[in-house]
Amino acid sequence: MNKRLKNLRKTMDREVFAQLKFMESHKKSIREKIKQATHSDEEILIAIMQLLVQEKTGYQLVSLLQSRGILNFKENEGALYVILHRLELKGILTSSWQEDGAKFYQLNKKGCRLLKKVEEQPLSNHMSFKEIFEG
Repeated sequence: MNKRLKNLRKTMDREVFAQLKFMESHKKSIREKIKQATHSDEEILIAIMQLLVQEKTGYQLVSLLQSRGILNFKENEGALYVILHRLELKGILTSSWQEDGAKFYQLNKKGCRLLKKVEEQPLSNHMSFKEIFEG
């Protein structure tokens, strides 16, 4: 698979990208925007809650968050487990251990109601991370 992707990249470099010309200022601007593409705590929490409508392990959750462009837990999975533990203590999700030793997390009824409430609000009025954990 990797060889096919490398060949595809070479072909695209030769055929498609050869026609594109970026000035150094454009390249710099693009790099800066990529660096700024961070997610707020609220956006991350909402994404976690949306993914936990169905039961998932922490590992699955990290992978799915990465596919959404949330890379905060890529090299610090422990931070995700802290959030999951807090959500569990607040009664927003439940966890269970499977026979193979994997721990699964899922929103409970309270968590689903909270998620629905948050999703119905305009982005500018979303509850803060602090309100969710204290409320």
